[in-house]
Amino acid sequence: MTALPDVITAVLLPAGAVFCLLGSVGLLRFPDIISRLHAASKAQTLGLMLVLVGTAVQLPLRYAPVLLLVVLFQLLTAPITGQIVGRTAYRVQAFDRGPMFRDELADRLARDGTPVDERPPSEDADR
Repeated sequence: MTALPDVITAVLLPAGAVFCLLGSVGLLRFPDIISRLHAASKAQTLGLMLVLVGTAVQLPLRYAPVLLLVVLFQLLTAPITGQIVGRTAYRVQAFDRGPMFRDELADRLARDGTPVDERPPSEDADR
C-alpha cells in the first residue's frame, strides 16, 4: 500500500516544479508587466500547491495544518499582490496599452477624479 503515495508524490512534485519553472520563464520572456503578473501569480501558485500536496502525501498527518496554512496564505496574497502591482503599473503607465480591448479602470479613475501619472514610460519601466 505504500506504492500509491509514492506514485502520487512522483507525479505531483515534478508537475509542481514544471509549473514553477514555466512561471519563471514567463517572468523573463513575456513582453509586458501585465503578462508577467499572470505568470507570477497563476503558475507559481499552482506549482507551489502541487509541490505542497505532493509533500503532504509523504509527511505524517500532523504536518497537514502547516501545509494548509501555507497554501491558504499563498492563495490570499498572490491575487492581492498582483492587483497592487498591476494598478501601480497602470498609474505610472509602465505597460503597453496596445493589447487592451477595453480600459475599464480609466473610466473609473476619471469618474473618481483620481489622476494618472502622465509621465512617458521609460525604456526599462517593466523590467
